[in-house]
Amino acid sequence: MTETFGDIDDNGQGDELESMPLIVKAQYIKDLSFENPGAPGLLAEIETEPTIEINVNVQVQKLGTGDFEVSLMLNADAKSNGQQVFIAELEYAGIFELGPEVPEEHQSAVLLIECPRLLFPFARNILADATREGGLPPLMLQPIDFVAIYQQQMGQEGARLDS
Repeated sequence: MTETFGDIDDNGQGDELESMPLIVKAQYIKDLSFENPGAPGLLAEIETEPTIEINVNVQVQKLGTGDFEVSLMLNADAKSNGQQVFIAELEYAGIFELGPEVPEEHQSAVLLIECPRLLFPFARNILADATREGGLPPLMLQPIDFVAIYQQQMGQEGARLDS
């Protein structure tokens, strides 16, 4: 005997899934690189907190199925007293479906702001684990203002989606 509660079906998904404005279909690491060029010697010699430069980029690619792949690229470059401490590069992506209630003129903003906002906590955790496993304190990235990045991209190149 199968019981249902409200509109929830046997899979635990209800009719409300069909009307969601944004559906996350998959998340995955596309590329991960961690370089620790001074290990093991440099690890014991670091006396001051390294200077870390963080670069963030978001790219969107429309897939043939009508879905979108959103890639969040995070690059961290750490130096201490002129010596390279570590380089971490991560491309973390997700496949997203936009519901019909998202007007076409708002799709770019949803894909370049909301999607990377959903991906960020997972990417942050991956980089923290990579630096910790590299013998260093975990890199704890602060929240990223994807609205500001979107506005900057709109000002520089307009909102383009790779077809």
